Amino acid sequence: MVNNSKNTTKGIGNNIHNFNRIWTLLQAEYPDAAPELHFNDPLQLLVATILSAQCTDAQVNKATDVLFKKYKTVEDFANADICELEKDIYSTGFYRNKAKNIKKSAQIIISDFDSRIPDTMEHVLTLPGVARKTANIVLARGHGVVEGIAVDTHVKRLSNLLGFTENTDPVKIERDLTPIFVSRLCSTKKHTIFASKPDNQYCFIREYTFRICSIHVTLKF
Repeated sequence: MVNNSKNTTKGIGNNIHNFNRIWTLLQAEYPDAAPELHFNDPLQLLVATILSAQCTDAQVNKATDVLFKKYKTVEDFANADICELEKDIYSTGFYRNKAKNIKKSAQIIISDFDSRIPDTMEHVLTLPGVARKTANIVLARGHGVVEGIAVDTHVKRLSNLLGFTENTDPVKIERDLTPIFVSRLCSTKKHTIFASKPDNQYCFIREYTFRICSIHVTLKF
């Protein structure tokens, strides 16, 4: 009897053999990649990253340009009037949940971490509103600790497009990408990759992809 069932198990992609070539081209194309979010310390980075959920980095930067002049320490956020904080971050969307998470995170940082932003994945994940994507960004950019890869919708789409993973779940994508990226991230400090897909945009890595590829790639670190 013939078994016609398909194997639906997903895993690491079948274009890994081209990773080094693609990575080299990305570095050559974007040698001076800079972070989108504006911040001066791990606290500001944590707050900005929480605010960036369902919001553009450009809009977050507009909000934090004022916010960080008003709230300068973790104690300022911990003691903030919640209604006032909500107004201060209103433009970033989902402001009630974000304000609650920022205030509570600040309180936990004071009580549990001696007013310092934690520098391990285990501890960062104890903060309200912080999942692995945010934790990876805070650790990598704020502390220089690379434990994984921040997977957002752009990383998800691009890693599938390039054939580095067949998974669609962010946690599984991070699991697939971490072994091939982390050693390079530690040496170059480029921590996330995202892409847009404009019409008829020349793709300089097309030669090493097996899907039709028309993308503009930007590196953030």
